[in-house]
Amino acid sequence: MKKNFKKLLGAVGLTSIFVSTLVGCSNSGDEASSSNGGSTITYSIWDKGQEPGMRAIADAFEEKNPGIKVNVEVTPWDQYWTKLEAAATGGTMPDVFWMHSSQHIRYAQSGMLMDLNEVIEKSDVLDMDNFYQGVVDLYNVDGKQIAIPKDVSTIPLWYNKTLFDEAGVEYPNENWTWDDLLEAAHQLTDTEKGIYGLNAPLNTEENFFNYVYQNGGDILINDKKESGYSLEKTKETLEWYLNLSTVEKVSPSQTQFAENGNSTLFTSGKVAMGLFGSWAYNDFTANDYVAENCAVTILPEGPAGRATIYNGLGNAVAANTKNKDAAVKFIEFLGSEEANMIQAEYKSAIPAYLDAQQAWVEATTQGNFETQGLVDMLDYGYIKPYTKSTAKWEKVEMEILRKLWAEELTVDEACDQLVTEINKILAED
Repeated sequence: MKKNFKKLLGAVGLTSIFVSTLVGCSNSGDEASSSNGGSTITYSIWDKGQEPGMRAIADAFEEKNPGIKVNVEVTPWDQYWTKLEAAATGGTMPDVFWMHSSQHIRYAQSGMLMDLNEVIEKSDVLDMDNFYQGVVDLYNVDGKQIAIPKDVSTIPLWYNKTLFDEAGVEYPNENWTWDDLLEAAHQLTDTEKGIYGLNAPLNTEENFFNYVYQNGGDILINDKKESGYSLEKTKETLEWYLNLSTVEKVSPSQTQFAENGNSTLFTSGKVAMGLFGSWAYNDFTANDYVAENCAVTILPEGPAGRATIYNGLGNAVAANTKNKDAAVKFIEFLGSEEANMIQAEYKSAIPAYLDAQQAWVEATTQGNFETQGLVDMLDYGYIKPYTKSTAKWEKVEMEILRKLWAEELTVDEACDQLVTEINKILAED
């Protein structure tokens, strides 16, 4: 176990971070006092669209705790992890921050995340039974709860009602199958107008993975020790998905996605149907075109049944925070019903807090949008595949899949490479 742990630290470049954590370097604002003699803690997030909701939660917390100020700091996803790693190396980690399934194990096992077991045990507020169990389990590493569930996501089908009406195609419904999806995509595709029926970008969580599980395939098998790209159902799905753009021609090409952006093609009316995460709600409904012309529903049913990828964020505390009392108070509040109702009312994301999910549905069901189905899909959700080395094997996965989309590899060749390279990485976990 210790040998594997050292390999992990070396592979992800976190050895220096672990050392700085052990020697107790200070973090941003830890010893800084506000003018009233209280403390200031930093809450780091990556989604600008969720900032108003997170700020409202911080305001409510400050009102209950006048001696504590919360600085909500937003760093875009592309920079977030680089900044967090640099902050850990320099001893300036935020006190409380968002954690993701692609990174949480390596951070936890490097000793940088506070073990919240004792906090939960002593708390009159925190109760893990209040949260969606899959996200609770996600952030329980080696028996330690290293983050409090913040939200949970599903992947629904967004569609353009106006384009459906113009093509004389009935809207998607709960009885749709892959055949219905493909037939509608052909009817909606109008190459002269530059309109495509469906998006099929090189994207895993929001697109390809959902089809894999709907077809009876898998991404990780044998207790996450091997790649599921060896399975015939996974290979079959990959070929079907690739063909949406290369053979069926109902999806833009990868070149078009690269030039225009996946979501931009949908929000500009160039793609009639698209799979996008439930977290896209705020951005999509803030777009005048989408708000007027589009709607959302559950995914069509695949050959093996219904499936959606779900994932969830967690609120974590820096293990070396020098504002421990304030950080613990804030993490307790973040896990309270009050905070999660605020998150729901601001439409920030589907709360992982079960009793707040209906409030999110009520807040987001308006105009063309009826969102109950986005929560209902959790009944048949598959958590986004993850291991200790998620970020590492996902990078290799995308590199090989890009060669497939560029027609440098066949599906069989790509899957063989995926199995070989991913298995090497999983063997080091």
